[in-house]
Amino acid sequence: MAKKKFKRIIRPATAEERERHREIRKKVMQEFPPSPGAGRKDSPPGIPAEIRRAREAKGLTWYAVAKLAGIPNPNTVRDIEYGRDAQLSNVQAVARALGLRLELVEEQV
Repeated sequence: MAKKKFKRIIRPATAEERERHREIRKKVMQEFPPSPGAGRKDSPPGIPAEIRRAREAKGLTWYAVAKLAGIPNPNTVRDIEYGRDAQLSNVQAVARALGLRLELVEEQV
């Protein structure tokens, strides 16, 4: 068995390290910009779009929202944002975690 060359450090990054990582990411994005529309699927209008807008406004990942909502699978948050079938209880938990409230209203005809 090969001996490990590096020891993993488990601690929060310092301000200098975070700034260095931010600069590295910025340079990589300039050198290798993502293709237009690559990796990003628009959310359908309504609840999915509002959930995504609130999540992105708070700077949270699907994983972070799932953890806040008490949902074991972060893919559930992705499915909600993409407008796929999801349990109402999961949609409510995600909305609550993002400071949103689901409400039924009578449609005006």
